[in-house]
Amino acid sequence: MHDTVKEYYGKILQGSQDLKTDACCTADGMPRHIKTMLADIHDEVLTRYYGCGLIYPDHLEGARILDLGCGAGRDCYLLSRLVGKDGYVVGVDMTAEQLEVANRHLDWHMEKYGYGKPNLEFHTGYIERLDELGLEPESFDIIVSNCVINLSPDKDAVLRGAFNLLKPGGELYFSDVYSDRRVPKHLLDDPVLHGECLSGALYWNDFLNLAKRTGFKDPRLVEDRPLTIDNEAIQQKLGNIDFYSATYRLFKLTGLEHACEDYGQAVIYKGGIPYCDETFELDGHHIIEKGKVFPVCGNTYRMLNETRFQPYFDFLGTWNTHFGIFPGCGSSIPFDTDNGKSGDVNAGSGESCC
Repeated sequence: MHDTVKEYYGKILQGSQDLKTDACCTADGMPRHIKTMLADIHDEVLTRYYGCGLIYPDHLEGARILDLGCGAGRDCYLLSRLVGKDGYVVGVDMTAEQLEVANRHLDWHMEKYGYGKPNLEFHTGYIERLDELGLEPESFDIIVSNCVINLSPDKDAVLRGAFNLLKPGGELYFSDVYSDRRVPKHLLDDPVLHGECLSGALYWNDFLNLAKRTGFKDPRLVEDRPLTIDNEAIQQKLGNIDFYSATYRLFKLTGLEHACEDYGQAVIYKGGIPYCDETFELDGHHIIEKGKVFPVCGNTYRMLNETRFQPYFDFLGTWNTHFGIFPGCGSSIPFDTDNGKSGDVNAGSGESCC
């Protein structure tokens, strides 16, 4: 499988125009500041980009970031700009041709950014074998990946390795391709379907279970979009399987529970996070306006209070009283009864189902 992917991305694909579907293409809706920074990326690096989403969470200044499957380095160079000269970025990829392009333009980008020394380095390696790269455990604030984990033959090892390298309170923030059902094995063996990021896609429910099993207990969906397969021959091979590009954030927090439990807590966003002047978006269901009391479940409370976001919020409430499942996250109890307490589960609730 590794050899197939190396062949596809190292020799068959010479640019994004060679892709046969839109599975590995970023949607147009990227933030203005990211579009501006893209103008400072070398043209050769841009033409060798095969990502499927955006992997730039908020508040990256000074962070230490690892990019799994960095390819020719487009995302690494953007992250290098976002973390600033006091941050650091490490890119890992197994394809020599891609890394050759990435390394060729390292000095060019550092000069462009005005850095006195590089804050970026590239490693040759496999994302399933991160322990072989000499990286210090619990040394990264954030790990990212852009449409690469689907290509791995051992996704469990990828997530376990990422969990071990993250600092407590760190996060794995990544975009990838998912399917609405399990992909048959005979399709996985198709080199084109695999290289196009389709046949290696995880069934979404298998991914959620895998994430929880490796320590990321409450995966949060940031954004998603359905993929269209504008290639009749490939569509016929895939049959009725639907595919989606989705971005998830997985926090390394030991206190997270398996469900959204209500402790009567709330947060207030004080502002101050760059590019989030009036609103902070934790995920697709948690869009928090500055200055407004926003009720949260215990897990969301921890994701804001025990991570790099803590200084930008006021926190209300304690852990003294448990009120059951958070309103909007399903029935309070699974039984077919109504004692009049539930009312409108969404009434007055700032947070919605996770």
